[in-house]
Amino acid sequence: MDDTELYREQILRHAGPVITGRFVAFGPSYTREIKVGQPIVLAVFVAATIARLIGALVRLKGVHRQLKDLKKGPEFLVTPVRLKDDLGQLYEIEMHGHLAASHLHRGDLVQVRTKSQDDPRLPVRLMTLLNLTTMQPLTPRIPTVWSHIGPALLIQAALGLTAAIVLIAIWIS
Repeated sequence: MDDTELYREQILRHAGPVITGRFVAFGPSYTREIKVGQPIVLAVFVAATIARLIGALVRLKGVHRQLKDLKKGPEFLVTPVRLKDDLGQLYEIEMHGHLAASHLHRGDLVQVRTKSQDDPRLPVRLMTLLNLTTMQPLTPRIPTVWSHIGPALLIQAALGLTAAIVLIAIWIS
């Protein structure tokens, strides 16, 4: 065992729903993909394809994205955040999404509300952060399935669904 192992600080990964401590540092960021429900993506894709086919008949251009691209979920930024409480214990928390680094300075007193993640091996996830030094509440923002699909494709899907319902109603009557 070398000297670095002897003096390494122990990091507590899982903690309660609220942690109060001093901000130590952000860790190196990386990306993680959000899982997308296949039925949702397939329904939007089929409805948008109907609108695209009708648009092709009328010579309108539409948003064209491949099903493969939609099935791959959006990526979001994951940044480890380290806090130290009054007893000197170090906590590691995962922050998903973006938060301006200028809102936090080393030594700021913060209170974070956390939530357990589905994978018990991962640290708790930061939901909201209150910088008690500046009294500024902060909430990181991550992309959602709906922002991944995009408003243009959702509008096209709505038009395609409407057209399909009208065609089915005409065919039935």
